[in-house]
Amino acid sequence: MNTRWLALVGAVVILMATGLWLFRDHGDATPGTSSKVVAGVVQDDSGRRVLYWYDPMAPQQRFDKPGKSPFMDMQLVPKYADEADDTGVRVSPSVQQSLGIRTAPVERAPFGESLAAVARLEVNERHLYALPSRVSGYVERLHVRAVGDPVAAGQKVAEIYSPELLSAQQEFLALRRAGDLTAGTDLVGAVRERLRLLGMAVREIDALERSGQATSRFGVYAPVNGYVVELATREGGTIESGATLLSIADLSSLWLIAELPERDSSRARPGDVVEAQLEGVGGEVVSGHVDFIYPSLNEETRTARARIVVPNPRNVLRPGMFARVRISSADREALSVPSEAVISTGTRSIVIVRDDYGFRPAEVRTGAELGERTEILSGLREGEQVVASGQFLLDSEASLNSALARLSQQEAGHEHAAHAQIEAVEKESEQ
Repeated sequence: MNTRWLALVGAVVILMATGLWLFRDHGDATPGTSSKVVAGVVQDDSGRRVLYWYDPMAPQQRFDKPGKSPFMDMQLVPKYADEADDTGVRVSPSVQQSLGIRTAPVERAPFGESLAAVARLEVNERHLYALPSRVSGYVERLHVRAVGDPVAAGQKVAEIYSPELLSAQQEFLALRRAGDLTAGTDLVGAVRERLRLLGMAVREIDALERSGQATSRFGVYAPVNGYVVELATREGGTIESGATLLSIADLSSLWLIAELPERDSSRARPGDVVEAQLEGVGGEVVSGHVDFIYPSLNEETRTARARIVVPNPRNVLRPGMFARVRISSADREALSVPSEAVISTGTRSIVIVRDDYGFRPAEVRTGAELGERTEILSGLREGEQVVASGQFLLDSEASLNSALARLSQQEAGHEHAAHAQIEAVEKESEQ
């Protein structure tokens, strides 16, 4: 009896020593770090073939050995050959409810939008006309005396005396009188063209040809209806060849310059429809289109300028008037998700997609943002479900599940080793 009792105590001591040895030598080992390699992939000690290692929160990236994920604060997990082809994170319905995970569908939504801004009427720079003098001379008479004076198309605005032009007129008349010469016709035509290039109006050249008398002054005429916006000379002053006498603005159309806040500047597009309410004419509403978006921001006001061309057929609109504008983009539909579903990392945008296998991240390319929805240009399909809230809690749950899975594998490995040692001791006792 004493012999059997001593044998039993000895077996227990041996088992305890074996357990301590196993814990000391294998307690700190990380499962999956076996040096066995199959097809270039490091295997674990589960006996199942590992195809690759991956991060459950970034399953599109695959690794050939275990270690810490470069994306999340968690260890890589193995993908076994006998598993279904999914790398999603599985979360039970009860855990989803406790985490407050809410999903929303990827669906098409209208992205027509309107934008309110203030604007100011300015002169249409495409309808500005400068009237230069093509010869040197003296301003004998000025028919407009101040900036803002109205002018009509064809109206004479100035009369200039020029010795150079007077000499050219006399040369023209001399050739006219010698018209019986063989080459006289060609010479007359050339001198007539010279008079036109020096600034004489066709009507004055015709009058010169009819009267046969040179005039000491020639006129400068307005090309369009408008208003004087610059007066660079005065009556009696001298004028150099090429110098501007005055400038005229045609106000049949004006530019409406809208100041768009920086955050909204990307929402306006050339061609967008615009409605402008002008306070200076009793709240009259005029329509137009965005003609141009200026490429730079105003550094002081942090606004971008949009240019709208508006008609002014009754000449009731004046430069300097203020208006309230509403810019409407063309209606369009686009794939979209709730804006809160998009996680921006600074270098890319990610959403968490729910599918048959669990939850997985998907990299997307985003477009415009309207209200509480964000346009998706690529990365998702219509009808897919995305996580709209609880994404970061889901990330924490995925990290916890991964850690528990590794602990389970470690405990299973230790239990398997202990059982093997016990069986070995029993066999030795029997022998």
